[in-house]
Amino acid sequence: MLRPFRQVDVFAETPYHGNPLAVVLDAAGLSTEEMARFANWTNLSETTFLLPPTTPEADYRVRIFTPSSELPFAGHPTLGSCHAWLEAGGVPRDPRTVVQECGAGLVRIRDEGAWHAFAAPPLLRSGPVEEDFLAELARALGIGRDEIVDAEWADNGPGWVALLLRDADAVLALKPGSVPADIGVVGLYPPGSPHAYEVRAFFPLGGSTTEDPVTGSLNASVAQWLLRTGRVTAPYTARQGTALGRTGQIHITSAGQDVWVGGPAITCVTGHVDL
Repeated sequence: MLRPFRQVDVFAETPYHGNPLAVVLDAAGLSTEEMARFANWTNLSETTFLLPPTTPEADYRVRIFTPSSELPFAGHPTLGSCHAWLEAGGVPRDPRTVVQECGAGLVRIRDEGAWHAFAAPPLLRSGPVEEDFLAELARALGIGRDEIVDAEWADNGPGWVALLLRDADAVLALKPGSVPADIGVVGLYPPGSPHAYEVRAFFPLGGSTTEDPVTGSLNASVAQWLLRTGRVTAPYTARQGTALGRTGQIHITSAGQDVWVGGPAITCVTGHVDL
């Protein structure tokens, strides 16, 4: 069956400089196995499948797959799926806010003009990281334990653990070995810089370490952490993907208790997929 399909570049203002996402716009009738097989075939960090919502509060439902597993939530798939759904003619119940249903519940996405932004979901796990595990993470990254300034669990679906290094240069210099978990590494830029901090995201995949170009879920939980600890103030822009030759821009704003994570999305491929 031919199904409408988009491939979208997320978090970059120029095509092919962000994080690509495959979106199957009408996934009704597909089994979990069929979705997982196609996501494995695309070999992108995530592939999403849009379905009718199961709750009246939502505009659509999304299932999110990596090449090897299904995720309850992820950031760049949220923004990319919303972009593709709207571009394909989707009309939200509330013209100001799209409501996405996913494994993590309902996620609000609002129009920021040049881009969309999602409300960071609550953390499933936070708090300090065990010292033995921190030492293991430092070894995996090829740095000394004393080079980690601070650390915190930042799990909002993907099981991120976030590490703060002394500065952005230290983050860009990392040459990790085999990592034991999904690791987000952050380093602040000097005051007055165009970006508040540099982000890199590493995760184990198939016995090796993979770096994600731009990671919405990680940036959401890192923003919650750094704002709460007073290391940054919103609004600000973070940067990710520099080490991979990408130009990811993540726009962070806050309103009350909500942290909003935004960035542009650009459709690069339009067509149909036979599934």
